[in-house]
Amino acid sequence: MARHLGEADAREERGESHLWLVWVLVLGVVGALLLRTFVIGAYYVPSGSMLDSIQEGDLILGERVTLAWDGPDPGDVVTFDSPLAVGETLVKRVVAVGGQTIDLRDGVVYVDGEALEEPYVRIDSATGEPERTDSLSGLAGSAGITYPYTVPEGTVWVMGDNRTNSKDSRFFGPVSVDDVTSRVLFIYWPLSHAGTL
Repeated sequence: MARHLGEADAREERGESHLWLVWVLVLGVVGALLLRTFVIGAYYVPSGSMLDSIQEGDLILGERVTLAWDGPDPGDVVTFDSPLAVGETLVKRVVAVGGQTIDLRDGVVYVDGEALEEPYVRIDSATGEPERTDSLSGLAGSAGITYPYTVPEGTVWVMGDNRTNSKDSRFFGPVSVDDVTSRVLFIYWPLSHAGTL
């Protein structure tokens, strides 16, 4: 026999459906916060230090999980806590890791005595050649790095792809692996720039 729902039954059923909706929303927010904190980082790039690989205003996505057991490797594009400004995040490319020796000679980067092939370095529009990579040790406020320089264990040497417009390890020295916040996977906005790095 069918039973008609009374007013009280209908209110109770609506209350249960509202409670279910609240739980779904709470779990969604908690899940998103956990993803943002431990798995994925989304970042806005405000400067041109990574041109032409990453444009000013691009939005990038980085993953954090693998950094727990596998530190950054040469060639990785990473985000890290800025040694220049508290609360600021920078994005640069890892050029060398702890134990490797970096040298800058005649505008070319050498790692462990070998000239580094860097197809990602910005091309100088006047010469058609990759931009020179020169020391920034002479700039006021720099760490005063002298070359050749052996990168300490537990740190990475990072540089922007736009070598003439990037304050990087040449200026502030190596970056602690503990300060690396993500390994950048791809540009997701604007769609015209979207792609992997």
